Amino acid sequence: MMNFLQAMPAEPQPGFLQQYSFLIMIGLMVLVLWLFMWRPEAKRRKQMQAFRDGLKKGDKVITAGGIYGTVKEVKETSLLIEVDSDVTLRIDKNMVVADNGNQQK
Repeated sequence: MMNFLQAMPAEPQPGFLQQYSFLIMIGLMVLVLWLFMWRPEAKRRKQMQAFRDGLKKGDKVITAGGIYGTVKEVKETSLLIEVDSDVTLRIDKNMVVADNGNQQK
């Protein structure tokens, strides 16, 4: 009968780091992903968009399909590029991936 009246021994309370270690680790993983993956990708995307917005007549470009051409006309979402002397193609602006102006054919 005496055993029931005795207080149970108090268990030590876990510390702050033990309670929230899982949340801290998840937060650190998200921070690392943002620093090394999302931020550089967003910067590259902004640079590519600025390049595409700055295209003008006479620029030499390379498309995503590997076609080399010279810009003949610029519209809001498309370009007319000259591939050969009598061959022109209308392509989407988002398919231009590189500037060929400083490279030699």
